[in-house]
Amino acid sequence: MSGRPDSDTGPETTDSEAAADQDESHDLLDESGDLLDESDDVLEDARRARWTAAGTGAALTLAGLAAALLRLIRSAPALVPAAYAGGAAVCAAAAVLGSRGRTRRALWLLIAGVMVMALGDQFD
Repeated sequence: MSGRPDSDTGPETTDSEAAADQDESHDLLDESGDLLDESDDVLEDARRARWTAAGTGAALTLAGLAAALLRLIRSAPALVPAAYAGGAAVCAAAAVLGSRGRTRRALWLLIAGVMVMALGDQFD
């Protein structure tokens, strides 16, 4: 005898334990006091990610355009305002992608846009 238990016997689960497991997964309440589904949480997270990506892209676009205009007013090499404007264009594209739900791509475009702006600042 090997001393192993039979493979077809498992731990017994009662109905109250299964109900307790289901209650733990639905522990959030909405505004009216009803329990939220996990699908509602996922949709809310996706909506929040889209708004965050679009808002951050728009803010960085405005910042890049403002910096490009300020560099145009001063006597700076032409590459500096062009880099700021290019970075702002990349951030604008990220804002559009973020609003359409492509938040991972939008994040990488935001990083690339800020890097282009930072590189342009090095030429000043």
